[in-house]
Amino acid sequence: MKALVYGGPGKKSWTEVPDPVIKNPTDVIVRLDATTICGTDLHILKGDVPAVTPGRILGHEGVGKITAVGSSVVNLKVGDRVLISCIKSCGSCANCKKGLYSHCLGDEGVSGIGWVFGHLIDGTQAEYVRVPYAENSLYKLPESVTDEEAVMLSDIFPTGFEIGVQYGGVKPGDVVAVVGSGPIGLAVIATAGLYGAAKIIAIDLDANRLEKSREFGATDTVLSSDKNWKEQVMALTDGAGVDVAVEAVGIPDTFTMATEIVRPGGHVANVGVHGKEVALHVESLWIQNIFISMGLVNTNTTPMLLKLVEGKKLPASKMVTHRFGFDQFLEAYDTFGRAAETKALKVLISR
Repeated sequence: MKALVYGGPGKKSWTEVPDPVIKNPTDVIVRLDATTICGTDLHILKGDVPAVTPGRILGHEGVGKITAVGSSVVNLKVGDRVLISCIKSCGSCANCKKGLYSHCLGDEGVSGIGWVFGHLIDGTQAEYVRVPYAENSLYKLPESVTDEEAVMLSDIFPTGFEIGVQYGGVKPGDVVAVVGSGPIGLAVIATAGLYGAAKIIAIDLDANRLEKSREFGATDTVLSSDKNWKEQVMALTDGAGVDVAVEAVGIPDTFTMATEIVRPGGHVANVGVHGKEVALHVESLWIQNIFISMGLVNTNTTPMLLKLVEGKKLPASKMVTHRFGFDQFLEAYDTFGRAAETKALKVLISR
C-alpha cells in the first residue's frame, strides 16, 4: 500500500510500505476512505515531537471500512463503515473505566498514553491502518453521516468540546472568548452553545477566519492585531471580562491573552498544544480566583457528538475547505501548511 511516511524533521513522502496485518486478537484492519491533516502533524514535521521516529506513518483521523478482524472482535465485522478515534481505549484499565481514555494503560504504543496513531504506532494517512482495541476505539457510522462530516469527529470536535467547553466549565448565560479561530477554535465555538453560552467572542489575527467563525456560532469577533483588542473584548463584557477564555492556538502569547481577559472567578481553558515554555504570571493571577485547565482529549463524548452530526445539529462539513485525492497527499500538505494564504481550515483527502 501507499502511505505518508515521516522521514525526519522537514521530510515526508507518499511512498510504498508493507500492508498492515492483525497483530493482536483485538485488532482490526481498516481500508481508509477519507482522512485529513492536523496541526499536530505539522508540529511533528518540524521535529517538535521527538517520540515520532523516522519511518512512522502519520495521521490520527480517518473513516473507512473494515477489511479484517482479530479473533476476539465480536461486535464489528468485515464491511462495517467506521470512524477511527484519535485516541486508543483498551476499555478495561483503571483510566478507561473512568473515561480517561487519553491515559489508557493498555500496552499498545506506550502504557498511559492514549494518542498512539501517527505518534507511537502507524497512523491513518495511508490506504490501510491497523486499529488496536478496535471495539473501544472505533464507532460504527450511520449511512446519513458523510465521510467528511465523520472525519471531523476523529479529533477536532471532541477536543474542542471536551477540553474547551467541558473543562472550561461553560454554563448557561456565560460569555466565552476563544483565542484562535483555526479548526480547534471553531470546534469550541460550534459546541459552546450546547452548554448555553450567551455570547461567544472569536479572537484571531486572520480576518478571513473571523468571518468564518460566525458560521460556527460566534456572536462577536475581535482582530487581535488591533492595538485595542483587549479593550474591545472588555467592552463586550461590560468591563468585567469573560467567564471562560479558551486558548486554541498553542503559543505563549495567546495563553497570556486568555489570562488577561478572564474575569475574577472565571476559567481559562487551554486547548492548544504548546511546544515551548509558557509563562504563568501567578504573581498577578492568584488574587483573581481563576481556574486554569488543560488536557488531551478523551473522546468519550464522540457518540454524543456523532448523534448531533447525524441530526444536523453541528456544522461538521463546514470545516472542509479543500479536497484532494490520495495521490495528492503532498499537495494537500502544502495547502494546509500555507493556511494563511490558502484560507484552508481542514483538508479532506479521500479515494
